[in-house]
Amino acid sequence: MKIDLAIFAATSGHSGVDRVLRNLVPEIARLGLRVDVLGIDGHGPHFDALPDGMRHLRLGARHVYTALPALVRYLRRTRPQALLTDKDRVNRTALCAQRLARTATRLYFRQGTTVSVDLASRGLTDRWVQSWSMRTLYRLADGLLVPSHGAADDLAAFAGVAREAIRVVPSPIVTPELSAKAAEPIDHPWAAAGQPPLILGVGELSERKDFATLLHAFAQVRACRPCRLMILGEGRRRVALEKLAVDLGVAADVALPGFCPNPYPWMAKAAVFALTSRWEGMPVVLIEALALGTPSVACDCPSGPREVLDGGRHGALAPVGDIAAVAAGLLRQLDTPTPAAVSRAAVQGYTAEASARAYLAALGFGEFQ
Repeated sequence: MKIDLAIFAATSGHSGVDRVLRNLVPEIARLGLRVDVLGIDGHGPHFDALPDGMRHLRLGARHVYTALPALVRYLRRTRPQALLTDKDRVNRTALCAQRLARTATRLYFRQGTTVSVDLASRGLTDRWVQSWSMRTLYRLADGLLVPSHGAADDLAAFAGVAREAIRVVPSPIVTPELSAKAAEPIDHPWAAAGQPPLILGVGELSERKDFATLLHAFAQVRACRPCRLMILGEGRRRVALEKLAVDLGVAADVALPGFCPNPYPWMAKAAVFALTSRWEGMPVVLIEALALGTPSVACDCPSGPREVLDGGRHGALAPVGDIAAVAAGLLRQLDTPTPAAVSRAAVQGYTAEASARAYLAALGFGEFQ
């Protein structure tokens, strides 16, 4: 069977990249291309159902590097027109496989985050390896794709590649299923009528997401008016965040229920959505919240929130880590929320179909422009 596009990914199963691929791949298949998603055992992405023209193939390895022989065999046997990969380790492995396979498959790397800030938080060895990889190998790919202009500028400067070699492609986030999932009922006392307004955060409980800043800001807001804070996600910072809520005296009004496979009813219910990340590439959850009409506050981190919120016209922007500014933004949205129509209009360019067509154009399938 002739395959147009192969996608090689190894994700956590519940990240923003997972949601991007779960929306992107079926949409590309619906446009008429045959797509193979190549996976690593024990890793995502996971798909609820496979549309016609799409296959999800496991390479029979539990690590990206040990998947190299299987990836070489796949490229030699199947010879897809293009191969799209995501994240640096996967990108390196794919480049090696392409060279060993000696096929005409075009190779495109995707970087979903702001690399200079991301690598600054890594250990010395990891930082050195990825820096060398980006500065040496990325120029050998047929193209580089990123989700925001800020991420593109950063990658060009960091990797020393020409800015025009990097394509900014909007992420496929807004789907018809989003509204349907948001309409599902919530069985929780905080969702009942007449409860205090809810501030919502969604994401991994990690240093990068910086929910400590959100907790501090919430404590300032809670001192002024009744409200509650819920953070949906799991991660290594859970114990520290729970202790911080106690220390700030707001534990009774803070909930950390863990990872939620369907956060969208909470997004639609929330009075304000808050993103306090230290860095991103393009924050998926912010776009999802805006698509549901939820007033939002975001830290002006590199990269994405400023572009999505149009410099603050579609929601409040605060400097990264600025507790007082985040609290002021939350209070402003609670008192005078951004109209739902304005929030939705801010993310109309992130529909699944628009993104799929942009991806295909960037991947050399020019007939879909």
